[in-house]
Order: sequence, then C-alpha cells, then structure tokens
Amino acid sequence: MAGLMNELVSGVVESVLKEILKKAGGTTTTKRQKRQTRSATTGRFKKATTTRTAKPAKKQVSRRRTAASRSKAR
Repeated sequence: MAGLMNELVSGVVESVLKEILKKAGGTTTTKRQKRQTRSATTGRFKKATTTRTAKPAKKQVSRRRTAASRSKAR
C-alpha cells in the first residue's frame, strides 16, 4: 500500500515538474509594427527611411526661483 502511494505521489510530482519546466521559456511582449507607406505613383511599399539623429537638448531658458524668493511675501 505504501509503495502504491509512493508511486502515485512521485508520478504526480514528475508531471508537475515537467509542466513547470516546459513553460519556463520566458515569453516577451510583441513589438508594435509601424504601418508601411505605399508610393503614390506605383502603389508599392516605400523603402524604410533612415532614422534621423537626435537633436541636442535645449538649454533651460526660464530661471528657477530660489527658496528664498519663493518664501518672500508679495
């Protein structure tokens, strides 16, 4: 009787481990695709344009008020 229970439990544990290991592939989210543009004359898909270089960050124009100037009563 003990051997039968041991066999049953080990079978269940093995099947659960197989299920866990099978699903451990680590799925990633799908990337969103941009729509392809068609040529106005031929109707075929246009070639992908090259990416532009990023513009440098703009300097801060408005001055930040200091804590002292904010605490002054108007």
